[in-house]
Amino acid sequence: MSIKLLETIKCQDGKLLNIKWHNLRFNHARQEYFGLQTKMNLVNFIKVPSGAKKGLFRCRITYSKAIDKLEFIPHEHKTINRLKLVEDNQIDYHFKYADRNRLNELYDKRGECDDILIVKNGCITDSFTANPIFFDGVYWWSPDTPLLPGTQRARLIAEHKISVCRITPNDLSKYEKIGLINAMWDMENMPVMEVTAIQN
Repeated sequence: MSIKLLETIKCQDGKLLNIKWHNLRFNHARQEYFGLQTKMNLVNFIKVPSGAKKGLFRCRITYSKAIDKLEFIPHEHKTINRLKLVEDNQIDYHFKYADRNRLNELYDKRGECDDILIVKNGCITDSFTANPIFFDGVYWWSPDTPLLPGTQRARLIAEHKISVCRITPNDLSKYEKIGLINAMWDMENMPVMEVTAIQN
């Protein structure tokens, strides 16, 4: 059975957002994982259905060498107030795999927290579905060790809105706040917590 990859795009009132960065990741994965050299523009393959032209949806693309499935899923807001540090030194998610079994197993270790913050080889990586960013009182910083470099993260780095550095659990006291960014959450609507909301 072939490996399936995902791309998730924010669709707001029928408009696909951040599409440049999704195209870059999608075509990079197609080249690196499947050996495909031909570039594809996702806009040419996505037709927004009438039922998704008003409101907020996740456009979820499942693909291997070709696009296998296209779904528009109404987005449900998730409240995140507390994060649990969990460690896994073997996890590999540098492509956006459709198989999230290992991530689900780690997520199940969150206890009474709302989400997890995964530590790999002593470094902060990602939450269950997002790249974390940390505020030091002046600047926002993204760990340089993400499991999956997100499209929102790539855009914000390119726009010099966030910077990159190594962040370990011992560094957390240097920061005031943590935010979570992904395709659906940008810096204007992301969950933001005090760093004290992160539990060992």
